[in-house]
Amino acid sequence: MAGNRDESHARPTAALARWHDAALLAGRDLRSGGTWMGLGPDGRAAVVTNVRDGLATPFDGPSRGALPTAFLTGPLDPLTHANALMPRALAHAPFNLILADATACIHLSNHPAPAVQALPQGVHAISNGPLDAPWPKVRHLRNALTQWAQQGHDDLQPIWAALEDCRAAPDTELPDTGIGLQLERHLSPAFIRGREYGTRSSTVLLVAHDGQARIIERRYGPLGQAEGETALDNGVLA
Repeated sequence: MAGNRDESHARPTAALARWHDAALLAGRDLRSGGTWMGLGPDGRAAVVTNVRDGLATPFDGPSRGALPTAFLTGPLDPLTHANALMPRALAHAPFNLILADATACIHLSNHPAPAVQALPQGVHAISNGPLDAPWPKVRHLRNALTQWAQQGHDDLQPIWAALEDCRAAPDTELPDTGIGLQLERHLSPAFIRGREYGTRSSTVLLVAHDGQARIIERRYGPLGQAEGETALDNGVLA
């Protein structure tokens, strides 16, 4: 897995670390306590995104950041966990959730209605819309990961370069998610540079067939200023 977390720069966040209160490796949202992408025991992995459907409105329900945490610290396989979550999915604001382990990779979304899908073999990409939606940055990152996988080496620089791409998409290729053309333009790059809102971190997560895994996080401040990098292995998770 490889992806960017875009968020308000004012939202308090802890860097990638081994959590003292759970057997997982992840960054942490210090406002709600959850995470956006993380690594659990035996190479369990999860990532959550919001789903963009017009401008965000106030929401006082459970945090979407609790969704990856629940899977990473739980005993269930991805499909069983996703099916168990389905009856409660609409309690959360719109989300996409990817759950993966050695047995399966599952996509669960609650927008426009709760649905579970097993991902077929191959490379997939997701942003703030449907799985594999043809948004420019979705196509760009899916192609970058596909080419990297086909090359068969461990050099991650092509992945980092794709995640750091701040080129805006042409207007003719922009999705219409109800937020207006100016904001669609601002949010169209893979890497968003902004003073108030932008890419806060880029994360690459690698899992071997034997469950050994590594997670690497690069952090950024306003206007894309680099703020540090952390790499952790899952060897001590139990």
